[in-house]
Amino acid sequence: MLPNDTVLEKVIELKRQGVAFALATVVRCESPTSARPGDRAIIDSNGTIDGWIGGGCAQPAAIATARKALEDGQPRLIRVSPTRDAVVEQGITDFGMTCHSGGTLDIFIEAVMARPALLIIGGAPSAQVLSVLANRIGFAVTSACPGANAELFPESARLIDGLDSTANATPAFVVVATQGKRDEEGLEAALASGAPYIAFIASARKAEKMRSYLKERGHDAERVDAIVSPAGIDIGAVTPEEIALSVLAAVVKLRREGGVDTAAANTTREQGQNPVTEVQSPAIDPVCGMSVEVATAEYKTDYQGQRYYFCCAACQHSFEKTPQLYPAAGEAKA
Repeated sequence: MLPNDTVLEKVIELKRQGVAFALATVVRCESPTSARPGDRAIIDSNGTIDGWIGGGCAQPAAIATARKALEDGQPRLIRVSPTRDAVVEQGITDFGMTCHSGGTLDIFIEAVMARPALLIIGGAPSAQVLSVLANRIGFAVTSACPGANAELFPESARLIDGLDSTANATPAFVVVATQGKRDEEGLEAALASGAPYIAFIASARKAEKMRSYLKERGHDAERVDAIVSPAGIDIGAVTPEEIALSVLAAVVKLRREGGVDTAAANTTREQGQNPVTEVQSPAIDPVCGMSVEVATAEYKTDYQGQRYYFCCAACQHSFEKTPQLYPAAGEAKA
């Protein structure tokens, strides 16, 4: 269990790494409770908790809510209490519980989303400006070109010296700004990255020539035709700063319109490693209605070929006394 100051240090580290997570904070309590206002925990997409926000009844509710917050990016306020009120205060989701403590916790849960990854290929002046602007509005920027260094790209999160290898993660967006220096290699590196969006800063005439070249090289015609060029929104850009601004505006527009699934794109592509972690859906405690993590559940019982999961021993005991009173819930027994 991480202390509060360590939780905040880990928040900073996860944000630096571009990892999505939810931060749960206890904002109110009615004794007796083991958690106190100000207690915090980090909840990752797998439902793992680092920190402290309360015990057996609070954690399943927080995990289930954190998953929803990570899906839509919206914060939520939940209440874990012995009795579920018929009329709940606006903006609060009430979770009933049957734990022996009998206290009440209000927990605020906010999603901290991963920064969308932008790969900039090339060392043109517009690429250098773009790396600065993109970082400052929330992109995780990787800059790749021969001789890439912190002097050329002072605000890029990652630097790649060369074009042969792009990254171990599939970026959401790629911008090729090679300005006539190894355009072909830059575009092939962009296609190899697997990015769903590729923009090429070039004239329409040069872009068409490059498309023909890439198709002759055997690249998928549909992906080649999807390369956006000329890049950016038409604002009459002339200077490197204006070009970078127009390109970034187009990327932001596409991101906000949902044209690219940035969460799916920012995944690890290391050889031999599956980028997606499969997570079992939580079961429902048939007694109190709480969500229970199947993988870590301590309390469970089998009844008429069905397996049931419980948030605590009290719920399990109530069920086992009169199982016929409860509706079917849980996971089919193997």
